[in-house]
Amino acid sequence: MSSSRRKFIGQITTGALIPSLTAFDTKESVHAEQSKKVSAADKINIALIGCRGMGFGDLENALKQPGVECAALCDVDEEVLNRRTADVTRIQGKAPAKYKDFRKLIEDKNIHAVIIGTPDHWHCLPFIAACEAGKDIYVEKPLANSIAECDLMVKAARKYKRVVQVGQQQRSGTHWKKAMDMIKSGGIGQLRRVNIWGNFNYGTGQPKVPDAAVPPGVDFDMWLGPAPQRSFNPARFHGSWRMFWDYGGGLVTDWGVHLIDMALWATDTKTLPLSVSVGGGNYAYPDHAHETFDTMDAVFQMKDHVIRWEHNAGIQQGPYGRMYGLAFAGNDATLVIDRGGFELFPENDNGKFKVPAIPKQGGSESHELHMKNFVECIRSRNEPACPIENGRLVAVYAHMANIALKTNSRLIWNEEKKNFGDNTAANALITPAYRKPWILPNV
Repeated sequence: MSSSRRKFIGQITTGALIPSLTAFDTKESVHAEQSKKVSAADKINIALIGCRGMGFGDLENALKQPGVECAALCDVDEEVLNRRTADVTRIQGKAPAKYKDFRKLIEDKNIHAVIIGTPDHWHCLPFIAACEAGKDIYVEKPLANSIAECDLMVKAARKYKRVVQVGQQQRSGTHWKKAMDMIKSGGIGQLRRVNIWGNFNYGTGQPKVPDAAVPPGVDFDMWLGPAPQRSFNPARFHGSWRMFWDYGGGLVTDWGVHLIDMALWATDTKTLPLSVSVGGGNYAYPDHAHETFDTMDAVFQMKDHVIRWEHNAGIQQGPYGRMYGLAFAGNDATLVIDRGGFELFPENDNGKFKVPAIPKQGGSESHELHMKNFVECIRSRNEPACPIENGRLVAVYAHMANIALKTNSRLIWNEEKKNFGDNTAANALITPAYRKPWILPNV
């Protein structure tokens, strides 16, 4: 066994859990064949907290990696938990343990790492508990549902020396890396502006429906967790929770973090913007249930350029014929990119292109590559592609946009005081008020 692997085994003490969403299409034989190639000492027992959606997709990608086995699942919805348990059993030929309370899962010392795929308001507590228990963590984006929670999670990850991969998988994408290298090497000239857009139907939420009885097998009080007490409504539950402030932040935190992250990566930005100014509101679809903004135009003032984010919920079109994407505008060319690929549009100077045009270069999803990187870093103890600080940075950008629009103010961050100066209304939105008996941790 390698010395790094001995160090890894010695550091491991417990595990973690949470819910997610994806399709099932992995064969047990593939997983079994991969597992044979890895020694028992090198195997990683992973657990998932939040099993309905993206979390389960993350787990599927983890199980494609040699030597990874799912030891446990946790979800507050019994139907989801049972269905995903059957899926995992088919994949690996062995049933994982089942939990409805993440704290029980984290007590399991046989679990080395956890995937957190819960709604955003449930990221912080299991994350910090997993850090304290010595488990490594793959946490979905945005890192948390508030700025204060993001900061606590960074402290916990570093205090307990955990490997943390934030689910901003484009950091592992081949064509994204190629585009970033082109920008950094001067391929578009001086960068002046990054225009980002994300237009999606789901941003309007679901059609309004009356409150209803809690579905059988759902621990709704646990689902609410630290969020305020509220009646059950199907339009605020599975999937559509993203459009309600207590649980998510709408399109800017759901898709914005992926795309704003690329704008920051292009200049290797590690700091918050000089200021944030936002326009928008809720202008459309009054028959749909959502609290988050369906229309937003946010401007992040950087030192030597501007980043602009816009979204229009309920609209599926955007610039350059793309529903979402980024346009990096430089003096010599504009580079346009999304997950499908990128292309370069050169500027014309007296009838001559400043740089050669580049037709569309293909791209692909990078979820599996991102998970592969996480698994490799668990073994090597190296820093993953999207470390905790990067997840925190871009989440705060997104939260600042929402806070600016909520308070109708231009925000300026005071890094020393970790607040918005004398903006009392904005400062009141930095730290969430947890519902008893849940307590915001002190790291």
